[in-house]
Amino acid sequence: MNDYDAFVTSKLSTVPATGLPSVPDLHPSLFPFQRDLVSWALRRGRAALFADTGLGKTRQELEWARCVAEHTGERVLILAPLAVGAQTVREASAIGVAARQVRYGADVEGADERIVVTNYDRLHHFDDCVFSGVVLDEASIIKSHDSKTLARLLERFAATPFKLSATATPSPNDYTELGTQAQFLGVCTRTEMLSEYFIHDGGSTQDWRIKGHARGAFWRWVSTWGALVRRPSDLGYDDGGYDLPPLVVTQHTIPADPEHVKSQGLLFAEPAKTLTERRAARKSTIDHRVRECAELVMREKGEPWIIWCELNAESDALAEAIPGAVEIRGSDDALLKESRLVAFSAGEIRVLITKAKMTGYGLNWQHAARMAFVGASDSFESTYQAIRRCWRFGQRRTVETHFFASELEGAVVENLRRKERDAKAMAETLSAETREAVRAEVRGLTRETNDYAPRVAMTRPAWLTKEAS
Repeated sequence: MNDYDAFVTSKLSTVPATGLPSVPDLHPSLFPFQRDLVSWALRRGRAALFADTGLGKTRQELEWARCVAEHTGERVLILAPLAVGAQTVREASAIGVAARQVRYGADVEGADERIVVTNYDRLHHFDDCVFSGVVLDEASIIKSHDSKTLARLLERFAATPFKLSATATPSPNDYTELGTQAQFLGVCTRTEMLSEYFIHDGGSTQDWRIKGHARGAFWRWVSTWGALVRRPSDLGYDDGGYDLPPLVVTQHTIPADPEHVKSQGLLFAEPAKTLTERRAARKSTIDHRVRECAELVMREKGEPWIIWCELNAESDALAEAIPGAVEIRGSDDALLKESRLVAFSAGEIRVLITKAKMTGYGLNWQHAARMAFVGASDSFESTYQAIRRCWRFGQRRTVETHFFASELEGAVVENLRRKERDAKAMAETLSAETREAVRAEVRGLTRETNDYAPRVAMTRPAWLTKEAS
């Protein structure tokens, strides 16, 4: 094993720290584990914060950006999803950090603030701007190694000296994201990472698994540039104050349309087996699902609600059935989307109808504790992230989540719970494998030794004092 570790080290050595020689005082509002992470990221210069939802990544990003801007005397760019930029600026104001949200590169030149915030989809407007540091908020956007967004980021920020990538804890079995993160940070390319630590799984060239003898070496290597933290105790701190409130999940099963069942040549309804069959089942029950959801939402008139849907037909029907509900569509202008998201965050809109793929990441909506999925996504990550917009640290109330699904879609909630159990088990395994390495990198190791005080004279055994015959 030692020979293999030495071989890996020689082939793919860890990237030396290129950050600040000393870390300035950080904002007193940061918790101890947050200060450790920001200090480590500043010392590294180029680092990834894989911290679970609700652990204060935005505030950590802002403190990192402030320190880099003060050190270099130049601007730092924070890239964020739609409407998260405005949320970031509000958070900056709360801790006294000067940050400005801009939409065009020309706006940067006239800004006094050293920290500039914009959306990913506006990056092409910043061709002439130079930044000493860049922050990727909700960096899972670069998960796909062949995406246009990743290609643009790699090209634009290849020579940027300071980089910070922040996203929730990556899936333990999704190594592609780790490869793209390493490539963005300049640690190594995704191909280099796969060739050193991975092997094709079976006959598929798309599936990779860690080489059995390389597992420990791989996670130690990841921990040199990425800190995977699911809770404060991963860094040796108390988890007090980071307990989530109860989450109540209810499935409302809509009976299948008898005519639809007959058209399938069946006497009784059977769960859909293919994606095509599931879509057909959803379309045949839109009116019924929308009606039941609308009745539930209107019974609780004072409660803010988030309604997630998958199909435009669902969104249109919900907007018509619920008085005062505001809809966000993919075809809407970016400014209109952003203004409606900000209005909902401010409590000016009671019922928001949207899609998880548009607004299910990065936003903090602890003021709401009710949501409904009128069209459940097949992606567990998308559904989980949507639920975490409300069910996150800082939420004081029980979060109630309702799924409205056709009888033909089967046990949606039970399937979700099964995936959640599997994901949690994998995340616990990942946390166990990386915990000590992360602590060593972020907090440093203190070697435990026993003091040696030679005060007692050594007694020689009798056999040692006898002369040889």
